[in-house]
Amino acid sequence: MRTEITELLGIKYPIIQGGMAWVAESRLAAAVSEAGGLGIIGAANAPAEWVREQIQEAKKRTEKPFGVNVMLMSPYAEEVAQVVAEERVPVVTTGAGSPERYVGLWKEKEIKVIPVVASVAVAKRMQRCGADAVVAEGCESGGHIGESTTMTLVPQVVDALTIPVIAAGGIGDARGIAAVFMLGAKGVQMGTRFIVTKECQAHQNYKEKILKANDITTKVTGRSTGHPVRILRNEMTRKYLELEEQGASLEELENLTAGALRKAVQEGDVKNGSVMSGQIAGLLTEEMTCKELIEKLVSETDELLKGMKIYE
Repeated sequence: MRTEITELLGIKYPIIQGGMAWVAESRLAAAVSEAGGLGIIGAANAPAEWVREQIQEAKKRTEKPFGVNVMLMSPYAEEVAQVVAEERVPVVTTGAGSPERYVGLWKEKEIKVIPVVASVAVAKRMQRCGADAVVAEGCESGGHIGESTTMTLVPQVVDALTIPVIAAGGIGDARGIAAVFMLGAKGVQMGTRFIVTKECQAHQNYKEKILKANDITTKVTGRSTGHPVRILRNEMTRKYLELEEQGASLEELENLTAGALRKAVQEGDVKNGSVMSGQIAGLLTEEMTCKELIEKLVSETDELLKGMKIYE
């Protein structure tokens, strides 16, 4: 499974773990990298010093490349960008904004820059500003989403760019990986699938909620605010969707969800917390180590692609 992405990032397999807020910390990132993929630390809204600590801890756990996801809407984004440069993290992925003002800083330190995009227009802009690759993320993914599906977004982004494209959203097994390779992707990013790994520090209640999900368990909240989020159905989503239908103000909606992701991930409150998950949750039935997962994905994808017979 050598592709342009494995060559670009110096990794064994073109499998990247998503930089999920409150979930993607140093232990998970290091385990993914050790298994041959690219682990990512999710900076989210955390202060820069927490991010530095996580980077340094990951370096103790692995000598292989790993990355940091910088959420550009964070009040600490500028400080985090500086820490990433100072620590010479091999890869940066970005979301919730444009990384253009930091690209030069990171490039000086030979850091690979990979923005997450949800449209062709943004993907083109990222290529112009010097991105090394992009993650084209479809609306099947968990958390904050765009409007296009992975199936439609990925090939259009591939056709529009000359840099490699990594596919994300709705990829949970070897069939999904094989499918996006056929669409022109050179790698995959998976978030939900890595939540249910043994090294992931998310609360067991959160993991069990994902493992018990089916094909219709996820809902999208926040469409009325212009910031849609895909999560698993629970008491909080029911209240949120009722408030949206009643025309509640942004303040009322934000009050309901304040700290909700931390409640679910760290405290295990899967009734009132925000259990972010992609639509592939219904495919997931067991928890395994990152090494077991990546080896399974690679071997099964390899068999699929080698044995594919479209026409008899």
